[in-house]
Amino acid sequence: MSLEGKRVVVIGGTSGIGFAVAELVRLQGAAVVVASSNAAKVKAALERLPGATGSTVDLRDEAGVAGFFDELGAFDHLAITAGDWGGPMFVSSRDLDLAQARQLLDVRFWGVLAVVKHGCRTIAQDGSITLTSGMLAHRPRKGAPMATAFGGAIEHLARGLAVDLMPVRVNAVCPGLVLTEHVKQMPSAMLQSMVEPLPVPRGATPQEAAKAYVYLMLNGYATGQILPVDGGGLVV
Repeated sequence: MSLEGKRVVVIGGTSGIGFAVAELVRLQGAAVVVASSNAAKVKAALERLPGATGSTVDLRDEAGVAGFFDELGAFDHLAITAGDWGGPMFVSSRDLDLAQARQLLDVRFWGVLAVVKHGCRTIAQDGSITLTSGMLAHRPRKGAPMATAFGGAIEHLARGLAVDLMPVRVNAVCPGLVLTEHVKQMPSAMLQSMVEPLPVPRGATPQEAAKAYVYLMLNGYATGQILPVDGGGLVV
């Protein structure tokens, strides 16, 4: 199986892991479509991805998501890396603002489901959908119950969709610490403490994480799977 001549859509493909996915599939011969809620980021990404196309899409707006896929037409693979990292994502449950917590689900769960709902209508039957969870779903940390819950919800959604949408394949990548633009703004001491216990004691590059998404696109026998890219975090 090859991505040569395929059409790949990356929701969240203007920065971080998503941009790395878009860049990698383009290098493998795919026609790339990136989407983000930020028009400036879409424009900047397209300047770095010769031949790619892009659109501004707000995952909170189902009608906008539906319109995006209606205009897009047929495609082969879909990767969703979009996420909302603000608000109470890393707040203790005793300090949680429930209204803000509900808003986080607008993108990270309901937005993902809107993309799948409308994208599955025109995706190739031998194509794939790849979601994004996170290592906190498996290794909870104090002060981060919401991040744990969101990651777990996405993984269970991927398994349910793999059955519901077959023969379209649905999987999820579960990244550990990935050195995206956002993560690199964290204090270096904090980052070091997070990676020291790992068998591979460093953060992943976005390009290393992106390879997991491409693997799941290319492997026609992989569906309902959660693929960790975590430097060995699950074994320590």
